[in-house]
Amino acid sequence: MENQSIFDALMLGLLEGLTEFIPVSSTGHILLAGHFLGFKSTGKAFEVLIQLGAILAILTVYASRLLQLARDLPTSARARRFVFGILLAFLPAAVIGVLAHDFIKTVLFETPMLICVMLILGGVVLLTVDRWVPEPRFHDVMDFPLRVCLGIGFIQCLAMIPGTSRSGSTIVGGLLFGADKRSAAEFSFYLAMPTMAGAFALDLFKNRDVLSAADLPVIATGFIAAFIMAVIVVRYLLDYVSRHGYALFGWWRILVGGLGMVALLTFG
Repeated sequence: MENQSIFDALMLGLLEGLTEFIPVSSTGHILLAGHFLGFKSTGKAFEVLIQLGAILAILTVYASRLLQLARDLPTSARARRFVFGILLAFLPAAVIGVLAHDFIKTVLFETPMLICVMLILGGVVLLTVDRWVPEPRFHDVMDFPLRVCLGIGFIQCLAMIPGTSRSGSTIVGGLLFGADKRSAAEFSFYLAMPTMAGAFALDLFKNRDVLSAADLPVIATGFIAAFIMAVIVVRYLLDYVSRHGYALFGWWRILVGGLGMVALLTFG
């Protein structure tokens, strides 16, 4: 890594785990925090590679459900439709992610002011949708129609802009397409698995020639911290949003985006 420390990696890893599955943009938070900490990683790889910790966290928490789903696939049309729906939702981001990877990493990731603007705009959208959400028609993530899955997949592509939030875009998409608050968040969890795994694999491949053994301690520190924090978040998030909705996260985004904007204008 170009300019980094184990302590910075620990803090950024905890931040990744805390924010990955809530609709506040983990990438936006990490890029802003890294900007002000002076943390610079080779090819901006650290910010993506530590997401493996969050992926393993959700696989750990959802292990029993995933195993049951695998057992049901040969005999259950409902299970097969659900898996196909997740893959269908993943497809738009997979295509755009491959085609626009270099632009995203070299231009969008290097624009902190854009991140602040998207945090604020996303917060306003989240507050609006949370308050005036349509009457839910879907209460079980297994029963989302394929057209809803694909629609959420297209909306997820907005998260290519850092500060938008992958979980935020998929949750808002789910709410707008008629999911209740809990199932919208749970679909976002399932969709995170192929999406984040694909982003991890693509970024590792793209940076295979520039990463070295010296980068491993920093990445490993961020990975472990992200895993531990993400396990805690995933275990409690669904119950929280079922009772309280998403307003807290909307105000969180606006506060962080506003403070980041002030800091950038003041300190550069």
